[in-house]
Amino acid sequence: MSPITWFAIYMTIWWTVLFAVLPLGSRSFFEAGIKPPPGVDPGAPMNPNLKRKFITTTWLSAVVFGLFFLIVHFKLITLPDLPAAV
Repeated sequence: MSPITWFAIYMTIWWTVLFAVLPLGSRSFFEAGIKPPPGVDPGAPMNPNLKRKFITTTWLSAVVFGLFFLIVHFKLITLPDLPAAV
């Protein structure tokens, strides 16, 4: 596989992991019993910690991608060849 394909696979894993990590550790204004500032939804997180979550997503995605790479490299699970377009 080409490096572009591997990068696309990594980015797909990264976005999937991001959506799994985003809700972890977040408390909304409603859950905390605090009235939100004007114009803010009560379900919005008080402190989303996005930098920390992006860093967590990056290293966790690297681990998942590494496992995927090893599985493909050592042919533990074979991926069928896609039919070529005529």
